[in-house]
Amino acid sequence: MTQDIHTGLPPSAWIVRHAALLRAGGKVLDVACGGGRHVRWLQQRGHTLFAVDRNAEALAGLQDIAQVRVADLESGPWPYAQQTFDAVLVTNYLWRPLLPHIVQAVAPGGVLLYETFALGQASIGKPSNPEFLLRPGELLDAVRPALRVIAFEDGFTTTPHPAYVQRIAAVREATNASAADRYNLLI
Repeated sequence: MTQDIHTGLPPSAWIVRHAALLRAGGKVLDVACGGGRHVRWLQQRGHTLFAVDRNAEALAGLQDIAQVRVADLESGPWPYAQQTFDAVLVTNYLWRPLLPHIVQAVAPGGVLLYETFALGQASIGKPSNPEFLLRPGELLDAVRPALRVIAFEDGFTTTPHPAYVQRIAAVREATNASAADRYNLLI
């Protein structure tokens, strides 16, 4: 897996593993995107990209490949109002008041790929504040019943570094060929 020369990090293995669920050429929103490792990776695969983060400096390097928005996601309004996307990605970020907005931003037939730290993480490192650590099954509770869960993990991992995480891949059902249908074709 190649590393992003701008952030020094490879794309999340969870995102890569479930990228086949994304509609070809679809609109993808990366929430709290940081330096844009997923934006850059998905741009190489032909997606239309939207990136939001509070760090204007990090977003400046993405302006040529994504529609960027500088927004303080924790104190301002959700910057995408009623917009929906074919995929919404979140990695290593949690602000619970945003969870309903993130789920609502998934278009019919669209995908949510979310991965962040979980309780237990404080025993091995940062983040250690429980406000930024998911409780057992919390991602499941946040997406159901609006989205269909395709994959879920909750526990300890050693890759790419030791961490307690929760990960979810979920789709919003649609009447036509959806991400869930694309997933079923893969297995």
